[in-house]
Amino acid sequence: MNIYDKAHDLAKALKESSEVQEISSAMSLIEADPESKQMLEDFRQRQMEIQQRMMSGDMPSQEEMEKMEKLFDVLSLNLNIRRLFEAERRLSTIIEDVNKIIADSLQHLYGGQSL
Repeated sequence: MNIYDKAHDLAKALKESSEVQEISSAMSLIEADPESKQMLEDFRQRQMEIQQRMMSGDMPSQEEMEKMEKLFDVLSLNLNIRRLFEAERRLSTIIEDVNKIIADSLQHLYGGQSL
């Protein structure tokens, strides 16, 4: 058994999953609507800026976080963007579950301690 072959099989399965197909479909609909596309791009840009600040130790204020939550809520009123967010959440859950399965399989190496 080659681990890299299994990893490629997993990558292929993810790519062909209904979650990834749903993300692609939602993105196509958003791309076709310039207003939705711009709203999503602006949100993603703000999100990335906050994440970069957090990684450098600069925590956003409560007000900034509340503003982002409200913006997320407004964006979620757009059916195509909400569809995208829900599909991304489902894919994220799958990736987290796969990571946990892999980490759990190696627990015995560290005396049963969680990784």
